[in-house]
Amino acid sequence: MNYRGCGFIQNINRKKVYTLSKPYMLTYDLNSPGQNYDDVIKTIKEEISDGHWCTYWKSSYLLRSDLTTDQMLAKLKPFLDSGDTFFVTEIVHNRQGWLSDKQWKYIRENIDD
Repeated sequence: MNYRGCGFIQNINRKKVYTLSKPYMLTYDLNSPGQNYDDVIKTIKEEISDGHWCTYWKSSYLLRSDLTTDQMLAKLKPFLDSGDTFFVTEIVHNRQGWLSDKQWKYIRENIDD
């Protein structure tokens, strides 16, 4: 499975129209053998994000969500065990990184407030 990419809400009228959603950085590491990354990825993309997400790393996502961090963890908890790690934080405008112009453009247009 290709883990890198970006997602868009299919309804173009919803672009940059955010209700209560906020930008977040979510990262995880499944450390036990045999764990199913596909279920975690599907949950992040389809149940946690509001349809706007991107990942340029294997186990980290930038996304928009109207869920609280506790609600996000509750959705992922069935796929986590005691050896795994999970961290999520709201993104503020104090950020910097080494990404392509195309990647920054997506973040500005779909993730940022």
